[in-house]
Amino acid sequence: MPPAGFQTSTPEAVLDALFLPLADDALRLPVDGSVLFLRARDGFRLREVAQPGWLCEQSFKPFADALSRSGFKTDDVDPHARFKRVLLLPPRQRDEARAWFARAARHAEDGGVVMACVPNAEGAKSAQDDLTALLGSVSHRSKHKCRVFWGVSQASTRDQGLFESWLALDRPQMNGAGYMSRPGLFAWDRIDTASALLAAHLPVDLHGEVADFGAGYGYLAAQIIARCPQVTALDLYEAEARALEPARLNLQQAARTHAREVATGFYWHDITTGVARRYDAVISNPPFHQGRADLPDLGRAFIAQAAGALRPQGCLWLVANRHLPYEATLAERFEHVRTVVAQDGFKVIEAKGVRG
Repeated sequence: MPPAGFQTSTPEAVLDALFLPLADDALRLPVDGSVLFLRARDGFRLREVAQPGWLCEQSFKPFADALSRSGFKTDDVDPHARFKRVLLLPPRQRDEARAWFARAARHAEDGGVVMACVPNAEGAKSAQDDLTALLGSVSHRSKHKCRVFWGVSQASTRDQGLFESWLALDRPQMNGAGYMSRPGLFAWDRIDTASALLAAHLPVDLHGEVADFGAGYGYLAAQIIARCPQVTALDLYEAEARALEPARLNLQQAARTHAREVATGFYWHDITTGVARRYDAVISNPPFHQGRADLPDLGRAFIAQAAGALRPQGCLWLVANRHLPYEATLAERFEHVRTVVAQDGFKVIEAKGVRG
């Protein structure tokens, strides 16, 4: 599922605001390129400012791919690596943001600077207060309805108890529904209503090799293990890398609970680019929005790629908001489409007979 996007400010505006302290000489970049950019976004302003040696980290695959295409180094960050500057675009979800602040402080060398930028409408003041609580003091500037704030990370002045507790927020943890998850994932603290509706209507005779497109923390895949005894292999595709570890743990638990042996695969992947393998069935609760804006084309892309990933006799099981106009796309790609149930504002659809 996509992360919350920048609804009130474009990524380019947020990047411009992030680098404001450099433009007015409040801060300077290290000449040796010792910079880590967490949750980095590609953009003209980044390409203009960045120097050789910068390391960018981004867990959402489409954004990571954009950074790679622009030539940025996006290797995994060594937990012990330290940098003179650590940049961060914090997420909206506060517990997840606090974990990122702690990570940024951990990667900053003693006396290094942590810089962050948040749109005002997405909790900029609260985010600044959190970084202040962690580091002791911060400075700030404002531009484009965004706030950039920064402070020095020093082990001697950092609130160590807060630091350790915030780092722990990102570890996989059991949510209220009994599944492993972590803050910031889609419906991370519960079972999504739409996914629960789809799970309740999955046919028990689903069989063979199955893929879950947009698997999240693995709820639907775990339900397949519990409900569909003829499924022999299950591949999970998810664009948010942070979801894959909880998903793996949930499928391991489901296999133990139901005494099942199912071959499983976990793929950090942007479904809109297609998949190479072919399946007997695809299930999906496709993302249809980024932040507050509906993006039905994203759901349509999932449908098109599902059709391309199915064997001739394969089937797609899909859940979507009732108002989303997916029927035309489904009719273009499948011979037989039926609404299985419409309930609680959602619809479960079965499609089979792949055209072409």
